[in-house]
Amino acid sequence: MALVPAVAADAAPTRDASPMASARSAGHGAAAKLSTSTDATVDVRVARSRTEQQAAQRRLATAVVRPGVQQLRDALGSQGVLDVDPLTGTPREVAKVNDFLTGRSSAKARDVALRYVRSHLAAFGLTAKDLQGLKLQRDYVDVAGIHHLSWLQTSDGLALFGNGLKANVAKDGRLISVQGSPVANLAAPAALRAPGLSSSRQAVAAARRDLTQASTKPAKGDVATQVLFRTPGGTRRAWQVVTMGASTPSLHVLDAESGRVLFKQSLTSDANAKDTTPATSAKVFENYPGAPKGGTARTVDLAKLGYLPKGALSLFGNNAHTYTDVNDDDAAGASEEVTNQGAKGFSWSLVRTNVADEPCTSFVCTWDPSVGRSWAANRQRTAVNNFYLVNKFHDHLAKAPIGFTEAAGNFELINSSGKGKGGDPVIDEPLDGASTAPGGLPDAGHIDNANMSTPPDGQSPRMQMYLFHQPGTTYPDGDPFIASAGSDEADVVYHEYTHGLSNRLVVGPDGVSTLNSQQGGSMGEAWSDWYAFDFLNAQGYAPDTSAPGEVRVGDYVGAGQDLIRTQPLDCPVGTTSTKCPGTPGAGPGGYTYGDFGKIIGAPEVHADGEIWGETLWDLRGRLGSKLTESLVTRAMELAPADPSYLDMRNAILQADLTIYSGRDVSAIWKVFAKRGMGYFAGTTGSADVAPVENFSLPPNGVPTGVLKGTVTQVGTGQAVPGVTVAFGGHASGFVENLAAKTDAYGRYTIKNVYPGTYPDVLASGAGYLPKAVTVKIVKGTNRQDYALVRDWAASNGGATVSDTNAGEYADYGCGPLALIDTSQGVGLSADLPAAGAPAKYVTVKLPAAVDVSTIQIDPAGSCGDDISASTGDYRVETSTDGTTWTPAAAGHFTPAQIHTLAPVALTGGTSGVQYVRYTMLGTQLADFGVSCADAPYSGCSFVDSAELVVQGVPAG
Repeated sequence: MALVPAVAADAAPTRDASPMASARSAGHGAAAKLSTSTDATVDVRVARSRTEQQAAQRRLATAVVRPGVQQLRDALGSQGVLDVDPLTGTPREVAKVNDFLTGRSSAKARDVALRYVRSHLAAFGLTAKDLQGLKLQRDYVDVAGIHHLSWLQTSDGLALFGNGLKANVAKDGRLISVQGSPVANLAAPAALRAPGLSSSRQAVAAARRDLTQASTKPAKGDVATQVLFRTPGGTRRAWQVVTMGASTPSLHVLDAESGRVLFKQSLTSDANAKDTTPATSAKVFENYPGAPKGGTARTVDLAKLGYLPKGALSLFGNNAHTYTDVNDDDAAGASEEVTNQGAKGFSWSLVRTNVADEPCTSFVCTWDPSVGRSWAANRQRTAVNNFYLVNKFHDHLAKAPIGFTEAAGNFELINSSGKGKGGDPVIDEPLDGASTAPGGLPDAGHIDNANMSTPPDGQSPRMQMYLFHQPGTTYPDGDPFIASAGSDEADVVYHEYTHGLSNRLVVGPDGVSTLNSQQGGSMGEAWSDWYAFDFLNAQGYAPDTSAPGEVRVGDYVGAGQDLIRTQPLDCPVGTTSTKCPGTPGAGPGGYTYGDFGKIIGAPEVHADGEIWGETLWDLRGRLGSKLTESLVTRAMELAPADPSYLDMRNAILQADLTIYSGRDVSAIWKVFAKRGMGYFAGTTGSADVAPVENFSLPPNGVPTGVLKGTVTQVGTGQAVPGVTVAFGGHASGFVENLAAKTDAYGRYTIKNVYPGTYPDVLASGAGYLPKAVTVKIVKGTNRQDYALVRDWAASNGGATVSDTNAGEYADYGCGPLALIDTSQGVGLSADLPAAGAPAKYVTVKLPAAVDVSTIQIDPAGSCGDDISASTGDYRVETSTDGTTWTPAAAGHFTPAQIHTLAPVALTGGTSGVQYVRYTMLGTQLADFGVSCADAPYSGCSFVDSAELVVQGVPAG
């Protein structure tokens, strides 16, 4: 959870281990964040920066003009979704938000889905042979009767990680959607050329080493499995490793040859008549101690509720095992278990503590941060409270209309229905790390926070609840949280548990969570807030009247202040209430999609999640709790992998269509449009931190706009044929991402465009730098001309790599050709040479002799490396014959030039050039004021650059 926004500009979406701090006071000074290899999220397949995402959109523009894709797009209609994955060139999702893909059918759900794919093989980019490699992994039916099916792609007995096929089929046999980004012509590499990880033990050791664990020996819960992994450069043999025994449980995919991290995902989401049989009664708080409602202890029987077996001696039931892991060793020591008191059962009374400088009269303090082990007085009681809340929320989520059932992957030791995998009750650790500093106090890593680590179905998640208020600090300036425990506040516990819900429902074909990028991670935080308060409000413990600003996250631990979020959940757009002050970056009132990345001055999942949380609270206000629970949960199951806000908007519309025949489509559109997620909103995907907001409802009638224009070359004015012009910026998933190619005279025409303003209409062609503009379409004919710059170093324009010593990672798509692919999305990555060894270089042969006017280089880190691997010192030389070289430029790139095409200062060698040699002399590690002794930064091992561009005119 990390209930509070972290200060990092690009904090990992599923984990934030930083201590809690005021959302208003978090610092945001750095222009770019220097991450390390220990960051929670790595994925060499995903474009993260805005520049990389736009590059991916340009690759997408090329993929969507395939005839099969165009034909299917026309068939889907105006609200069809045909979202092509730029990595695989195959559909990430095919669906409609206003209809089904097929009619009613009595056939098996799996047959309905595969029949549709077979009838559209050209659009899916697949062959009949590809379908033979599919293995049905899962087919479960949710509480609304919808079948959710997943197929793994396999080759040589190994499953492909992350890609495959998913389908959703309504209970009447109508196909809702097909997803998964399958890989065409999948084939496992014949053999490992230089096996670096030849056993599961070595793979686990490598993963633990990457997590900087003290021991690399496998621990309980550590599992390694051989898989295949699709990189931009092709398919690799790899190991999928889950390290639940690590201090920060994670899922890795490691290349089997080099051991390089291809994918890493933290599994942790942070926040804040007498009878001789022992009784199972307990005193619990439904909200938090002293709350206006639900703040008085009540007695319950944990056995009668089904949470414990009769006569249980500790808090170990079918849904959870609760113990106070005060030393944070992830094991239940005898002194950490919660003991049954016989006739009193688990009924422990609240012990109030007075801390002189804190408001312990208006709010209940439960320990003294200046007194070692003072938390022990409430140790067993708060653990019982945590156990009760976890079990209660388990039951709430399992019931309709939410339906987080055994089949859906909920958390239980034994699945009585026989569906799902079982064996995964929640490992619940209240007071985690309470005695990790000298004197029986929590250290800085175990205070003001809470988290939930969620591995795939069949492995237990771990919930860790911390104490609040840092020892040695004053209230409120040093630490504004009161001396309390997160396990005593229901919304904190429910928030963490909901991370388990979202990470089990929003998954790829292999069942692994795909909430990896900024927008997906932000929704993960928002869902956790929303489900918590949806439940508390329905019980009457968190009232919400017509007045704005009443639903506050962390009201107890924050002593009635907005410390965990920047403002309450119930802040409508346009309100002037002082309880909804917003922030300087986003302005006052409720947040909208255009505020993404601005709320605390930088992208951050907890802050950006407030946009989604407030939107869903609006939806609940419009449709009611039960209906919204149904739509929001089914949308998680219907969502494509790594969803954006707009993907999830579409999924909610699909859920309404499927379950309620589109009864509330108008109300849903109005809610999202008011929050800036209207029909013409645009995003380049889940990793986009600067989406374009729009407040329009879907247009009525038929498209009436036409876009025409001519594409010419800068400097010559000559027409450029074969250029793709596409509405790539309108990446809401709708098929109006129209595209066309220029003819021999450089002319293009795109018909059937709805009037509106479209961000990032892209023109891209072989040998030219892509260009994006915003286009306003009105009824009738519209015109947009493009003048493109010739890039003589572009591989798709005839340039080649004639010599290099930097080809180590060509198989990953991160070799020398990635330096000249006209895309800053993937670049060159090479091993950093040892001291005294030759520097890494690439020689590019231009397609013709050129009088060079400009050479531009993006020195950015690539291939999953952090920005410390960006090139620092560099040298550029040119040649007319590839033998005699002339110095052309030299210098040092700075952090400000990362992800830009930075011009180098040419000093000579510009006439008749046919060869350009670029040498990467060092990294930018020192520019960030860090060293390899601080952490394993990428710049300690690799040196990268994203793109090389050469401009000019033909010589002579």
